[in-house]
Amino acid sequence: MTSRFDSTVYAHRLAAAATAAADAGLAGLVITPGYDLRYLIGSRAQTFERLTALVLPAAGRPTVVVPRLELAALRESAVTDLGIAVRDWVDGDDPYRLVGDALGALPAAVAVTDSMTALHLLPLTAALQTTPVLATEVLRELRMIKDPSEIDALRKAGAAIDRVHARVPEFLAPGRTEAQVSADIAAAIVAEGHSEVAFIIVGSGPHGADPHHECSDRVLQAGDIVVIDIGGPVEPGYNSDSTRTYSIGEPDPQVAQQYSILQQAQRAAVECIRPGVTAQQVDAAARDILTEAGLGEYFVHRTGHGIGLSVHEEPYIVAGNDVTLAAGMAFSVEPGIYFPGRWGARIEDIVVVTEDGAESLNNRPHDLIVVGV
Repeated sequence: MTSRFDSTVYAHRLAAAATAAADAGLAGLVITPGYDLRYLIGSRAQTFERLTALVLPAAGRPTVVVPRLELAALRESAVTDLGIAVRDWVDGDDPYRLVGDALGALPAAVAVTDSMTALHLLPLTAALQTTPVLATEVLRELRMIKDPSEIDALRKAGAAIDRVHARVPEFLAPGRTEAQVSADIAAAIVAEGHSEVAFIIVGSGPHGADPHHECSDRVLQAGDIVVIDIGGPVEPGYNSDSTRTYSIGEPDPQVAQQYSILQQAQRAAVECIRPGVTAQQVDAAARDILTEAGLGEYFVHRTGHGIGLSVHEEPYIVAGNDVTLAAGMAFSVEPGIYFPGRWGARIEDIVVVTEDGAESLNNRPHDLIVVGV
């Protein structure tokens, strides 16, 4: 698969970012390697001690400042297709002065990406003789609303991780370790279309009560409840993230009953989603059901997080977040219940907000999946 979208996608994003910067009263943006740079020009350049930066004036032509020895890193980006000016430099030159030259006169503040390291932020501040602000507020609205190409990429990622979950039961058996199961899942993630593994959680028995447990040498046993939370990027870099919970053998009746309440909570949150609803209302839709059933204290994290080029990005589906949902937003819906020292469970789908509701990008059953012993 291609490592980036068609260049017209990036041309639109650059224009929108420049307009947003102007609307915010900024002189421009300075974007060093990271997800913002990949979003704007499709570049996967890395951060080194030598400065690479996209300089995007609020009015004027964008420029990429790049070490001459890193020019090859731009070849797979949209820089050439878009005719973006390139100012390369060699050791001994002052790249921060080049950034200032590309910005021109500074009648207003300059915004920088939140991933810029202090190694570059401090000399840039000195060169510009002004303290930059964060570009997060300018770019967050653009990145939160996924365009059709991004939604299509997320659909492909969702289908790929669904295929992995369909294979998980064959990996779960008493006597196997969490680490062995994780290794099998890692191979399946790549085999089913991901470019790499982003994360794998295999939380069996009491380890399932730790939402961010990864894996260990614990041996799976009959009667274990096992939380499997997995994901990774599909080209051009958009991520999957889906959790299903499995039972090795028939579950205890109380476990089954509490899990059924978790299913209700997850379903209620998804059914709540539509444009105009706030992020905190979606969180409350899940949390209220668990609280009413006496399980609220066992739901110890937010209901969801945005997803795209990064596994975790805005919007965050959490109490206190009054961001209003809009068509094109993509995020997880993943309530869970966790009983320390005993077991845990989580159900997670990625959804995209539509004009009148939500589209789930994960379609594996939500039931507690029983595997034989």
